[in-house]
Amino acid sequence: MTKLPANVLHFASDVDMTTILESAVDFWNHYQSENNSHGKKFSYAQKDRDGKEVTLTQKSEALSEMILNYAAKKVGITDLTPATALGYQNHPTLRWAIGNIGSQIIDAVLPDTVINSTSAYAEVQTVGWGETAIFDIRSRDLFAVTKVSNFGKKQDQRQTQFLGQKYLTPEMRGLTVSLNFWRVLTGKDSLGNYISKSLLALETEMSKDIYTAMATAMGNLSTISSTGLRVVGFDQDDFIALADKVSAWSGGAAPIALGTKIALNKIFPNDVNYRYDLESDYVKLGYLRNISGINTYELPQIADFATGPFATYLDNTKIWIVAPGTDKLVKLVIGGTMSNTDDNMANADLSINTTIWKSWTAGVVTSSLGAEMIVS
Repeated sequence: MTKLPANVLHFASDVDMTTILESAVDFWNHYQSENNSHGKKFSYAQKDRDGKEVTLTQKSEALSEMILNYAAKKVGITDLTPATALGYQNHPTLRWAIGNIGSQIIDAVLPDTVINSTSAYAEVQTVGWGETAIFDIRSRDLFAVTKVSNFGKKQDQRQTQFLGQKYLTPEMRGLTVSLNFWRVLTGKDSLGNYISKSLLALETEMSKDIYTAMATAMGNLSTISSTGLRVVGFDQDDFIALADKVSAWSGGAAPIALGTKIALNKIFPNDVNYRYDLESDYVKLGYLRNISGINTYELPQIADFATGPFATYLDNTKIWIVAPGTDKLVKLVIGGTMSNTDDNMANADLSINTTIWKSWTAGVVTSSLGAEMIVS
């Protein structure tokens, strides 16, 4: 689990807020287990304290009720019920409190959500509002060893190590949703559903930025056969040679091959004894045992809503080879979350607009190596 931001730790010091955050994590894990198309399973409570099975809908409604009750308590409202909701739908500080709680939930849950889908090649770091992340870049070179005469020289060529540094500053993004505040206060619309969809939207955009940073860096690699780390066209010997280069220049760390399901399907060895159906018991979803002795990892495909219906974002022609045991190539820096809710009468249909501002940036910051193979 990544380090939580200071604002989340501050809110978590309140017992009621701790309960809300724990319930939000449990709800989100349940949501991902039921709706995640990549077959991953997450730990979540399947029964309540009385031993009865609890559904995702029930958890969503319970989380929404907890948020409303805590927000009402923070602003001094003691009688918030569906019967009194109409009288409080214009309450400005109640809207603020609800939005603030939602921001804390997003800050607490989002980093680990991104890690689950990109951990093979990306590292996630959280910073506070207005902060910049600083990364030290260590040289991967070794000290040179030379021949000298027997006790004929006091010292050889002097060497030392220097650190490089790279700064990544989160950039602001915004997400605006429209909702009927009265329906929220009366429990007819669940805040849990809004939060889960916001989390999914933010995670998708962050994952796309991580992938884009990696793809841009890999696309700039040299294709010179003797020294390059990029090969166009699949050849088993070239594939093994790239893996050997990455391993050798990463201190012997074991390399893995990353790619989408389609891309990985194109690099099975020609020997029929090594051909396996991607749906077989031998090949687990998200992790193929190995190809030519090199472990492989499936990158979950991402829907590309901006391009058009049924478009996907990850390139199905690229295989990346990295050594995840060393420094991750891409760094994602996640900044703070803030929200703003407009006045209840701002829209003709009496709905309100809630905007979530979230800052982040992704970039290649590393001394580690990576290689790319274009498979078609």
